Amino acid sequence: MLDLIKKTLLAGVGAAVITKEKVEDTLADYVRQGKVKAEDAKIIASKIAEQGRKEFEEVSQTLAAKIQDIASRDGDKPDARISALEERIRALEARLATPPTRAGEP
Repeated sequence: MLDLIKKTLLAGVGAAVITKEKVEDTLADYVRQGKVKAEDAKIIASKIAEQGRKEFEEVSQTLAAKIQDIASRDGDKPDARISALEERIRALEARLATPPTRAGEP
């Protein structure tokens, strides 16, 4: 499961890199066409990159919190199952330790 999460995060980083390259290419085209000044393109690219970093950080924190929550919940289940099984074993051992009574005997 952790491997899947790691691959998902890396895919997200890869998408962010591709997006950054696309933004830079598009802004470079706008500069060449005279639609945007080079200084403005740098500012726009910087703002887009900052927003991307913020969004990535938010998603990373949310994902980390969810993983922690899932891990803590799954951690409780085996302990409860083990406790229930131990109790059943004790009950069975107690029954086996007590000799069976025959019909008519006290």
